[in-house]
Amino acid sequence: MMKGVSFFVTLAILALASSLASAYDPSPLQDFCVAINDIKSGMFVNGKFCKDPAMVTANDFFFSGLNIPGNTGNKVGSNVTLVNVDKLAGLNTLGISLARLDFAPYGLNPPHTHPRGTELLVVIEGTLLVGFVTSNPNKLFTKVLNKGDVFVFPIGLIHFQFNIGKTAALAFAGLSSQNPGVITIANAVFGSVPPINPDVLIKAFQLDKNVVEYLQKAFAPN
Repeated sequence: MMKGVSFFVTLAILALASSLASAYDPSPLQDFCVAINDIKSGMFVNGKFCKDPAMVTANDFFFSGLNIPGNTGNKVGSNVTLVNVDKLAGLNTLGISLARLDFAPYGLNPPHTHPRGTELLVVIEGTLLVGFVTSNPNKLFTKVLNKGDVFVFPIGLIHFQFNIGKTAALAFAGLSSQNPGVITIANAVFGSVPPINPDVLIKAFQLDKNVVEYLQKAFAPN
């Protein structure tokens, strides 16, 4: 009887240890894995090939240009300059990226999500109203941020930043993925290619058909 109990206890411990181990990424086995697109001279790791370490240079870990303001002359009055693995090859496998966010007066970074990354935002200049919405039942957490303030947006949740000041605003954001992705809600719903059947949107948003058709035209890709 005792042997049977010990056996099942051992199985339970092993199962628990296995589940805990699978909750974490394995430790890296090299110092870095600089991304390269050449299949013939690299090793495939997590969506990218690794450059031969003997060919790596300091420039593989370097990006220049975040001192340059982004163009906010668009409909929403904001611009995001993202530095991910596609722009900085040395980020590959490191699980981090960076973005510069520029806002015209009353500019908005519309409600969006990052499916693969948590975002940590710091305000450099100006005043931003920020917030995120939880999964159902959709509670809103919102805060007014001033210069030097920091706010975190949990991975995958819908969030936004809105410049409530009369002057331009600037913020920087760190993201916990080399390629966090972005889904801008209005663009995804009303501007998908091919478009979502209007009947679906009419019922989902309880809108008149003419309103849905107007929004689909407004958000249709150029």
